[in-house]
Amino acid sequence: MLDFNAPEFVVVAIVALLVIGPKDLPKAMRFVGKWFGKARAVARQFRSGFDSMIREAELAELEKQWAEENARIMAQHPPAALPSPEADVHMVSEDDAPVMVEQPAIVAETPGVSAPKPKRARKAPETATAAEPAAKAAPKPRARKAAAAPAEAAAKPAAKPRARKPKAEAAE
Repeated sequence: MLDFNAPEFVVVAIVALLVIGPKDLPKAMRFVGKWFGKARAVARQFRSGFDSMIREAELAELEKQWAEENARIMAQHPPAALPSPEADVHMVSEDDAPVMVEQPAIVAETPGVSAPKPKRARKAPETATAAEPAAKAAPKPRARKAAAAPAEAAAKPAAKPRARKPKAEAAE
């Protein structure tokens, strides 16, 4: 296909620089790059379509081989005759009276088995009336430390300003 060696590529680059010029060379390279990208995309799409057609043809051939092999195996080993489903079915006509079956007797005390304990009914929760106070007081909202800091600062008495010593006395 296209085969460029290093010296050939250098010759093409020099000719492009002389013909197109240094000012328009980046635009031309971008244009050529876009066209090469489009050509690659078309080639990739063509190749993927061709591969999918080959894959479908191979799959159809494998299905044909499988069907032939399955037919050969079924011819060698025919399935056993199954009994007809009508042999086990009891036919009931609409004129027959329904058959009554005796229910088993429930014995109060069976040896070795203890009777199940009855479930206790739950008591309904008592609701507080308007006259009665609530049993549990609502929880107090928690104050944040950051919010409490200004309140504490306001509650403390203002500190006395310190008297400064004159510089002359501080030096001695």
